[in-house]
Amino acid sequence: MRAFRASVLLAFILLFVVTACQPLSPRQPVLFYAWGGNPAVNDYLRWAADELHQQDIELRHVKVADIADVVKQLTEGQSNADLIWINGENFQALKAAGKLHKISGDISQLANINDKLNWQTDFGEAVEGLEVPWGLAQFHLLSCSQCLQGNSVSAAQLLAYAAEHPGTISYPKPPEFHGTTFLKALLLSLSGTPELFQQPVATSADQLTAPLWQYLEQLHTHLWQQGAKFPGSAAEQLNWFANGVLDMAVSFNPNEAATLVKQGRIPAGTVRLTLGTAAITNHHYLAIPTSAANKQAALRVIEFMLSEKAQRRKAQLDGWGDPPVITMPDANAPSLLPVADEFDASWQPYLEREWSERFQ
Repeated sequence: MRAFRASVLLAFILLFVVTACQPLSPRQPVLFYAWGGNPAVNDYLRWAADELHQQDIELRHVKVADIADVVKQLTEGQSNADLIWINGENFQALKAAGKLHKISGDISQLANINDKLNWQTDFGEAVEGLEVPWGLAQFHLLSCSQCLQGNSVSAAQLLAYAAEHPGTISYPKPPEFHGTTFLKALLLSLSGTPELFQQPVATSADQLTAPLWQYLEQLHTHLWQQGAKFPGSAAEQLNWFANGVLDMAVSFNPNEAATLVKQGRIPAGTVRLTLGTAAITNHHYLAIPTSAANKQAALRVIEFMLSEKAQRRKAQLDGWGDPPVITMPDANAPSLLPVADEFDASWQPYLEREWSERFQ
């Protein structure tokens, strides 16, 4: 009997040793190059990484200040990105260079995308299966309820307020994308032909934008630092607004006012309003470069990011508060602002160049 017990014990020991010596299933790394300028976004991606860890995926958030730098690296064949967060002119550049892997047919969650969202074009460029929507963006202003009044403010009303309250208004310095979109919103408010901005930049661009440059010449004299300096980012402007230095901040997240008030980061009386009659609306996307070393793992990350669990978490007002793109009636989705179509991608570099030549 003792011999039998000893042999059984030896067998268990051998089984344990053999099992312990087996190599563990390696987790697939996914290098996700994404904007790192928002603490709530960074927290969300840490949560996503923890969730994906259970699926044997190691999501590594590579924080970038401007995804255009990654686009340049990809076009030059010098990036190790497996997954990127892009839209607009950056998508257009990578599509033109043939640097994006076609993924739409491999993402089952696309069947759950809200069919009311116009995501098949990105800044006028057809998506054609090269990226998938991840969230919704609407450009608008944040202001104290005693400052800018109503649900919207025109370019003329903003100028009048700036003149009456000098030094309390500013905007992020282009080419920071919030700053460039501020220029677009002013153009829509000043122009009677918004449909022309959904077309590529043409010879008429100088004539179309002349009212904008004339307007800014007047506005800058009333801005914080008289327009000699600007916030470097929307996050910096938001901090100045929260601390009472400025009466206005800018945002792309239609949930942001409710989210930040809930978190105690901005005054309780903060309201959101459009610059012009509607908010420039677009989507932000996920895409896989053709050079990605771990395409299949990156596809699994996208599937997770579009899952109900991940989209619901992303929409929570105590976190990021980014609206979902999948159909989910009971999610924390705000009443969306009136929609203005995004400009054709070619306007982005044009406006940034023209602004820099005039004001830098």
